[in-house]
Amino acid sequence: MAGPFPGMDPYLEDSILWPGVHQGLITGLRNALNRLLPSGYVADMGERIYVIQPDRNIYPDVVVFEQAPPGTPGTASTASTAVADPPTVLQVELIEIREVFIEIIAVGEETRVVTSIEVLSHSNKGHNREGRALYLTKQKQLLWSNVNLVEIDLLRSGEHTVGVPQENLLRRGRWDYLVCLHRSGQVGRYETWPRTLRECLPRFWAPLDRGQPDIMLDLQAVFDANYEDGAYARRVDYRRDPAVSFADDDAAWADGLLRSKGLRP
Repeated sequence: MAGPFPGMDPYLEDSILWPGVHQGLITGLRNALNRLLPSGYVADMGERIYVIQPDRNIYPDVVVFEQAPPGTPGTASTASTAVADPPTVLQVELIEIREVFIEIIAVGEETRVVTSIEVLSHSNKGHNREGRALYLTKQKQLLWSNVNLVEIDLLRSGEHTVGVPQENLLRRGRWDYLVCLHRSGQVGRYETWPRTLRECLPRFWAPLDRGQPDIMLDLQAVFDANYEDGAYARRVDYRRDPAVSFADDDAAWADGLLRSKGLRP
């Protein structure tokens, strides 16, 4: 069952739903690749892990309060020295973040990564400093390496993050969602598939080694399967506005679309 929108469903950009959507897209793309890849190549999921303090905008605060006992260094002294008031000690529970991505690997005598495929998350786009810094470091390394990089951005909020500069894209018009491909050895050259809210998600190329034909991936088909498998039709209340607001000219269009499908009164 496809969602009500022709392409990406903007309601799934919600930070509460996105982790499941993200994992489903990664799994779907990995599975699609392994059905299409020739002998000698496999697609696998990789993972990066980092630790952050809770962000009150995304995560509930988890704090343990502890009253410092008498005699704590710096809280007691003799009459001849200054005395500090006893502090309340706060222990913030750190949160471990795991982000998955896809690697196309050449297998054989020499196992090596040929292509990396990233589906951007909220943390990559600036919702926490650690996640963005880690992603941009990896991106920079890949752009100057012999590994192809595909970046898929299905989030309208946050900072511009894919490799191609934003000003270059703006010359070609507006977009909401984007797939960006940088082939190894082609410094400064990007193949892009921009899409608006009103368009289907693109079919794009996942390159292999030079001399091998590219693999074509249908992002819309993967997204539609993920929408059905995740039962998002039962989880989204389309009577409300999405967490990320529509642009003015899209609000009326989206309202009419949802009414025509019986999802709004």
